[in-house]
Amino acid sequence: MESGFADINLSAVAGAIADPARARMLCVLLDGRARTATELAAAADIGASTASSHFQRLREQGLVEMAVQGKHRYFRLASAEVGRALEALLVVAGADRAPFKPSTPSLLRDARTCYDHMAGTLAVRIHDAMLARCWLLPDGRDYALTPLGEASLAQVGVDVAQARLRRRRFACACLDWSERRSHLGGALGAALFDALLARGWVSKDLDSRALRVTSKGERQFPAFFGPADAQPAARRDAHAAA
Repeated sequence: MESGFADINLSAVAGAIADPARARMLCVLLDGRARTATELAAAADIGASTASSHFQRLREQGLVEMAVQGKHRYFRLASAEVGRALEALLVVAGADRAPFKPSTPSLLRDARTCYDHMAGTLAVRIHDAMLARCWLLPDGRDYALTPLGEASLAQVGVDVAQARLRRRRFACACLDWSERRSHLGGALGAALFDALLARGWVSKDLDSRALRVTSKGERQFPAFFGPADAQPAARRDAHAAA
């Protein structure tokens, strides 16, 4: 950004935020989850056609981005920097924001299948843990698996070499429709799901897409996919060396 135009650009961004309907939409998105256009229009108490022009303004100013998942279009904050700026403005305004309340049945929300990979709260946590531990690195619209990630996933039986041979995207973010955040999709997501089934960490429900975490999984998931600062010392040392 050229310094001579900084004030003009700032004014444009501030103007995009200043409208009450757009401000409400941005606040709804502050939890990091994506929303449909219909949900955001309802939150702002405006019609769909009016919301469309608001979305265009917010996208033009780099405040939100659109994610397409199947037939659905979701909107989310464009970056962490946007979120931090909005949080700071809320502090100045002295306002609180309402927490996200998913309407998905709890059994499906906890863990379920999404085509051939895992979805739900558990899958989102696994995805986030893999990023936090630098097993995955953003690579455009996809993910690159690091050597540390490949070695770590091999410990639970993930056949990375075989996953790379499949004629599809190797590793990508798949927007979770209940959590409205990403879980791991692509061939790697499918291979991880197969490995966790084979290890007996999860089991399929006979009558639905729901997955159940077994007693073995309850013991192993926190140790393997828990917070990065909770991983065993040997694994932390390997992470630092990588």
